[in-house]
Amino acid sequence: MTAAAAGPAPVTVLGADDARRIALRAQGLLGAPDRRAGVRGVLRHLGAVQLDTISVLARSHELVPYARLGAVGRPAVEAAYWGAGTTFEYWSHAACVLPVEEWPLFAFRRRRYRDRGNLWSHQVSPETYRAVLDKLRAEGPLTATELGGAKRTAEWWDWSDTKIAVERALAFGDVVCTDRRSWKRVYALAEQAVPDALFGADRSDEECLRTLVAQAGSALGVATRADLQDYHRLRAEDLDRVLADSGLVPVEVAGWGPDGTRAAAWADPAALATAPRGRHRTTLLSPFDSLVWDRARTERIFGMTHRLEAYTPKHKRVHGYFAMPLLAGGRLIGRVDPAREGRTLVARQVSLTDDRGAARQVEALAAALREAAAWVGCDGVRVEAVHDERLRPALEKLLAL
Repeated sequence: MTAAAAGPAPVTVLGADDARRIALRAQGLLGAPDRRAGVRGVLRHLGAVQLDTISVLARSHELVPYARLGAVGRPAVEAAYWGAGTTFEYWSHAACVLPVEEWPLFAFRRRRYRDRGNLWSHQVSPETYRAVLDKLRAEGPLTATELGGAKRTAEWWDWSDTKIAVERALAFGDVVCTDRRSWKRVYALAEQAVPDALFGADRSDEECLRTLVAQAGSALGVATRADLQDYHRLRAEDLDRVLADSGLVPVEVAGWGPDGTRAAAWADPAALATAPRGRHRTTLLSPFDSLVWDRARTERIFGMTHRLEAYTPKHKRVHGYFAMPLLAGGRLIGRVDPAREGRTLVARQVSLTDDRGAARQVEALAAALREAAAWVGCDGVRVEAVHDERLRPALEKLLAL
């Protein structure tokens, strides 16, 4: 008996193109963007925006709303994330910024971290832990440096006891991060920083998991069990406990199974209610964008095998340090590895992987590069390596317009 046959009967069978468009719309990359809701609206809809230290074109959390809204002002992006009491940082898909309304939904994870106890390197004494909380209670929100020092030595990984204690308090939910200063976390007592209506509203494990699975299904549109599990990095057994009661409906997707066969999946009923139509965004995507952060899903939907190569030795990189997928016409058609030199955006390496209509692909690439350059304050684009040098004349002509 196949996995599809063993589960509930599908309510419909979707073609691969239908599933791709549903996924794009669910991620806010097909149809008119909700500019009135702005960056906070993007975050509420996605449920989580991944954070990362790498900053080439911009930091990843900036690139996510940019991909959906266009050239929204970068100060507006930062103001939407930090210091307004509308967000917090926690472990979701990875380290993510989350809408503060989701604080009760991660109670299950906070409880599990507390049960584990010993997190991140060696144990710290109860006295050190209490001292961190006491200092925050007395002085208000502080960075790890202001608490007493983040590191014991110059090595980035060699955390001080104070840093370990405050990060442990963050995991347990005694402390929360709702602000950053110069990319440093600012820690505050959760009881003081989280709105009262949310702070005391922790839910049962089952309620947390069921709501998070439903939220992941809404953000993905249509998804396999593995996709749903990966969105907030849930355990398989946790997903199984709540999936049938999540409100998602079973479907099958043609082309998602081995050798192009059908595969069992789950869909948000709202995503099935109307056919996805509208304008496709043409944009460069962060490798940490939730459209592509799951490698298996990206390959299944878009036929692109994408790997972040920032931590790959330089001589082994294929597409570059921070290669950004190029989205155009609802497909991933190439990659750009960007850099900045003064007021010039440098495309260190460019490749187009879609051979359907080379001229249109070059136009999309040029448009994406011009928009990205303007957004980060560059007034020119220089292209270095091109995978197919026959494309260079047309590309440089378009970039010069």
